[in-house]
Amino acid sequence: MYNIIGEAGRVAYGDLCFLRRHLLETIISSMVGPLLYLIAFAYGMRSGDTEAGVSYVAYAIPGIVAMSSMTAGFTSTAQKIMIQRLFHSSFDEMVLCPMHTSSIVLGKSVIGMLKGLMGSMILLVLGLFLTPDLMMSPQLVLCVIFSCLMFSMLGVSAGLLARSSATLNVFNSLVILPMTFLCGTIFSVSALPSIVGDIVWLLPLTHSSEVIRAAALGWDTPWVSLLVMLVYFAFFYAMDWWIIRRKLY
Repeated sequence: MYNIIGEAGRVAYGDLCFLRRHLLETIISSMVGPLLYLIAFAYGMRSGDTEAGVSYVAYAIPGIVAMSSMTAGFTSTAQKIMIQRLFHSSFDEMVLCPMHTSSIVLGKSVIGMLKGLMGSMILLVLGLFLTPDLMMSPQLVLCVIFSCLMFSMLGVSAGLLARSSATLNVFNSLVILPMTFLCGTIFSVSALPSIVGDIVWLLPLTHSSEVIRAAALGWDTPWVSLLVMLVYFAFFYAMDWWIIRRKLY
């Protein structure tokens, strides 16, 4: 286990150096989208209390945080791996190194997890000044980290399987974009038609929103949603491992 963690750190080192050199640009780009959603939906469209007993701003911020963990975690990881595979050939060179496949999966997920975590934490700190209903806790931080890592694992799969930037854009349009608006981020899933709601409940961002919102508002932990996230995490990890091991990329 120690060897895998050490190897994962070496895999992530190059991406971390890039992140350090472009830290300010990364923070700004990670914050623009979530802040626009916050202004447009939390302030521009709704006001007052929700059926959940908290203000709409307090209800929306954890959902936007979950959304940010998905978009930043997925996009940065997928694009990085796709570029390394198709244009630099550095990913193939790394796979040839004598290291565990698990180390590659974990190491390549670090950049997406950190980018998602930075944007999410800044948004949560800002939310503490906007509404008294939000609360910061170790449980909330862990939930955000887990969500970022889960979607970074999905980004690894997409980056490995994408044959071009157009392919990745299609995946974004068909999978990531619908989840952004439908998975309980800015309104309750119960507001959707029953058939659509049943489908949405199967998607990972729905459960990420539930877990992060419960931790941010001090509600009881939705253990079913947490279990679903664990299942998705294990599935994404296994898929990444299989693609690299079988050289399906």
